[in-house]
Amino acid sequence: MAVVSMKLLLEAGVHFGHQTKRWNPKMKPFIFTERNGIHILDLQQTVTCLASAFNFIRDVARRGDSVLFVGTKKQAQEAVEEAAKRSGQFWVNQRWLGGMMTNQTTMQMRIRRLQELKARNERGEFAVLTKKEATKLTDEMERLQNRLGGIEGLRRQPGALFIVDTRKEHIAVAEARRLGIPIVALVDTNCNPDEIDYPIPANDDAIRAIRLLAGRIADAVIEGRGFADASAKDEGGEDFEDEEETLSQVELERVLSGETTLAFVDEVDEDGRAYVGRGGRRKDKDEA
Repeated sequence: MAVVSMKLLLEAGVHFGHQTKRWNPKMKPFIFTERNGIHILDLQQTVTCLASAFNFIRDVARRGDSVLFVGTKKQAQEAVEEAAKRSGQFWVNQRWLGGMMTNQTTMQMRIRRLQELKARNERGEFAVLTKKEATKLTDEMERLQNRLGGIEGLRRQPGALFIVDTRKEHIAVAEARRLGIPIVALVDTNCNPDEIDYPIPANDDAIRAIRLLAGRIADAVIEGRGFADASAKDEGGEDFEDEEETLSQVELERVLSGETTLAFVDEVDEDGRAYVGRGGRRKDKDEA
């Protein structure tokens, strides 16, 4: 069975890329066509790549390693945190601090400082300080919580990173590659898939697309942990394949290259993103 149906991918706008002039030529194998100056991703390849990523992440979780979800752009912040929390994993959704993976000594010092401030606040120590002192410590605690709260319990190197928008998160990509940590990532038409171990060709700007795909990665973690818990019963996992039960190849080609896709593309913004909507109502693709 497939990890996700083609219908859900289409409805979430996973197939919409950037303007053709903004593409990375290394994404050519993942591009189906071009419509109105916008690249359209090949969703059959998205399904195939997602299946490979799902199986890999499930195996990571099965052996007891953690997955770090990374997405600091506005559209990804909520989805990344939700997926990580639901699967009991770690996340970074505000700002990737340089050295977050490669300078563990400094990171652990900051995390210990966060834990110290939390403990002092819980003991009521802030309440007996002057307003100025209490405000200063509260601001520091909130700032550290905002940036490090998602990795507070991360004690060792994660087994994999899941990244939304590898161009924006280039520091995270570089640190993971330096340490040999496998990367699963959504790669849009302006990204370099060669940097990623398990690239998933997808729109990395639409909220619904990010939530859908991050959710599937969370599902893989949950399934892998379930297998680990049930290992004593000798339960095995079924590898997902790139089957598609909703649309045939002919139907998919008609949808991606025909008027159905064009009906979603109303105009293009200054950043090369399509606005999509129906019934003449203009709305940003991130809301589609």
